Amino acid sequence: MNITDYCVNGILVLLVVRQMRGSRLDLINLVLPVVLVGATAVYYLRSLPTVGNDLVLELVLAGSGVALGALCGLTTHLRRKADGVYAKAGVVAAALWVFGMAFRMGFAFADDHGAGDAIANFSRNHQISSAQAWIAAFVMMALAQAVTRLVVIRYRAYRLTSFAARGLAAE
Repeated sequence: MNITDYCVNGILVLLVVRQMRGSRLDLINLVLPVVLVGATAVYYLRSLPTVGNDLVLELVLAGSGVALGALCGLTTHLRRKADGVYAKAGVVAAALWVFGMAFRMGFAFADDHGAGDAIANFSRNHQISSAQAWIAAFVMMALAQAVTRLVVIRYRAYRLTSFAARGLAAE
């Protein structure tokens, strides 16, 4: 990992801090995480290898990103106020977000510090074609986690406001 990698991960950690502070759901906090993770994807993703078991690796890690994102979204606290819905990531949601990041960073760190031969052996044994397949899989995991979290939170917010509107209409 180089200094850019650490900076990118630092920015993504700041997203967690921002989410733990809590804020009203608006266009900025809808778009910002996707733009940041999307920019990260553009920076790292050069190709999407699909030979051998590359696609399986990419789908498994993307699926784990979906699972982590859904859990993050479900464990984020939502509150309805007069001016909108507010979201605040709790300890569990933040821990899940950080877990996904730590998993990706830990893999890169291990690769840089002696685990490269083990990763190469695993890749050969499981027909994973290249380092780019790993990069694509981890980028897809991060993107899936961010987008799924946002979709779950927005859906929960929609339900919260629609139930409140129906309750007011019934009175």
